[in-house]
Amino acid sequence: MAALVGRLGNGDLKGLIARNGIFIAFVVFMIAFGIGVDRFLTFQNLENVVKTTAIIGVIALGVTVVVLSGNLDLSVGSMLSFGTVMVVDLHDKIGPGAGILVMMIAVLALGAVNGLLIGFLRLNSLIVTLGMLSAIQGLTLIYSGGKNVDIDPSTQDTTWFRVFGRGEIAGVDMPIIIFFALAVVIGMIVAYTPYGRRVYAVGGNPTAAVFSGIRRNRVVFSTYLVSAFCVGIASIILGSRVMGSQNTVGQGYELLVLAGVILGGTSLLGGSGSILKTVIGVLILGFIQNGLLLLGYPFFAQWIVTWVVIILAVWLDVAAKRGRLLSPIA
Repeated sequence: MAALVGRLGNGDLKGLIARNGIFIAFVVFMIAFGIGVDRFLTFQNLENVVKTTAIIGVIALGVTVVVLSGNLDLSVGSMLSFGTVMVVDLHDKIGPGAGILVMMIAVLALGAVNGLLIGFLRLNSLIVTLGMLSAIQGLTLIYSGGKNVDIDPSTQDTTWFRVFGRGEIAGVDMPIIIFFALAVVIGMIVAYTPYGRRVYAVGGNPTAAVFSGIRRNRVVFSTYLVSAFCVGIASIILGSRVMGSQNTVGQGYELLVLAGVILGGTSLLGGSGSILKTVIGVLILGFIQNGLLLLGYPFFAQWIVTWVVIILAVWLDVAAKRGRLLSPIA
């Protein structure tokens, strides 16, 4: 063992931690909470946590693609409110199928506005999406007239729309299946296609990407469409699960989503990260919150611990980018 440690140089050890730190952290968290709480590692609790975090996870997949390109999307929370209110409201008016289609078109249009302003007009993504957060929330209130919406109670148990949030396949909840299926598809696209390589290139070095013939504006525009598409899917799951929606149902989701993306190791500077690690980051966030509740800590403790974890993750990211991972703070 000593010989193995000796052969594994200090630089190799740092590189190993940098590449696999999120997986190590996931195992450590699971073991720690498993020891502290008897029912933490039960199948029912694990399934409930994954099901609960599926909506955040689906949105995080799209936001990861945006962040990989070197940008941010803070409008996803309000977009989730808009999409959920619309798909629930249209369910009884034009039917679930048409309602889903119209909602997806509307949400993609909002994503296209983000992409146009940031990709083609080169505006700052933080400012644009922060402004869109307010604008879309206002649009949601205008659409609903300030009222919450619900699917007709007499059809809630018979409509096929319920399958997305309440259905099962082989005993596995549909939100979990949708989350992991979407993660596999987007993960494969990002990791193994020319489009994915262009996204990494634009996020890693925009100037070099442009000189290499990559059309940066189109790539950035497309990432916001991917993000909007994922929000649309999350809206369907949320509306189907609750069979109704409040006007502010998505409030705060943008922070939870970004926390999961950052925790998964996707660099806010762009060009570094993966869909798989985002999935792990979102799950860690969910299990941390669940573990704290099972240990008897008040709800607000989750936010404090989440803040600490995010700050640590960002520091490690910046330190790794500067080649100072695990170095003492000067």
